[in-house]
Amino acid sequence: MANQLKMAMVHAILTLARLGWSQRRIAGELGIDRETVARYVQAPAPDSRPATNPIPGSEPLPEAIPGAKPASNPIPGSEGAVVPCPGQSSGPESLCEPFRAVIEAKVGQGLSGQRIYQDLVEGHSFAASYSSVRRFLHRLGQSQPLPFRRLEVLPGEQAQVDLGTGAPILRADGKHRRPYVFRVVLSFSRKAYSEVVYHQTTENFLRCLENAFWYFGGVPQTIVIDNLKAAVSRADWYDPEVHPKIQSFCQYYGTVILPTKPRMPRHKGKVEKGIDYVQSNALKGHTFASLAEENQHLADWEQRIADTRIHGTTRKQVHLLFQEEKPRLIR
Repeated sequence: MANQLKMAMVHAILTLARLGWSQRRIAGELGIDRETVARYVQAPAPDSRPATNPIPGSEPLPEAIPGAKPASNPIPGSEGAVVPCPGQSSGPESLCEPFRAVIEAKVGQGLSGQRIYQDLVEGHSFAASYSSVRRFLHRLGQSQPLPFRRLEVLPGEQAQVDLGTGAPILRADGKHRRPYVFRVVLSFSRKAYSEVVYHQTTENFLRCLENAFWYFGGVPQTIVIDNLKAAVSRADWYDPEVHPKIQSFCQYYGTVILPTKPRMPRHKGKVEKGIDYVQSNALKGHTFASLAEENQHLADWEQRIADTRIHGTTRKQVHLLFQEEKPRLIR
């Protein structure tokens, strides 16, 4: 992991620390060294200024989130700027650095450090030692492949977000147009919000996410997203570049965006299954006259069908679990 972090990562560290997460847990969640987390958490607080909601014409959540307050910007300045790690220099460059892209791709395939070293020697004339590869992988926080296991979270800790294809809309000219269906799933209760939009833009992404906050009556601590173009300007294994408007939005609501690792869909399994559920159960075989009509159908379906079902993993009714989770959301 490089010794300089970008604004999105710094904001994530400080926000999760303010929410009471341990430094060990923050390091594990973000894939960075625990000492790096400690430097930022223990560093003197810089001057701050209130963050503003980046959605034009949008107001803070009123009754839906009583007492919601704008979060302060922990490190003012231009979004996306590289922030030096307090008390640490950049240090010598690893001999593996020229092969970073190759190594990250092989890590994504689940290959071991020894196998990665062998492939570098055989396919890329790599002249350094296996120890160099092992140290480089450790620096990246990926010395061993991640085990495939189901990750469960506490109430209010996480929501997962994804987009899929919605049901067709029959326009006045007789032609069909397919929108995107946006879905947010609270990972603990599986309570969900769905909305269809025509364009995958940053503004639509933020507006749908804010609508979900209104619907839930609060904000989850973290939001796991796929590497959507609307939210992530560059998909990167260790330091994704989150869109500046998304960073501002997160500061405003006191939450953290956690993009999934490229080529690792298991990091967002709940919502991807939720997209399949919406498409097969709520939308399949339907055609609508407008976005508004399809959205009304989705809202009714969420309450009548999705909320009342017994979830296959939790073995409990979704709306009952949500009653446990709602008080734990940020308000």
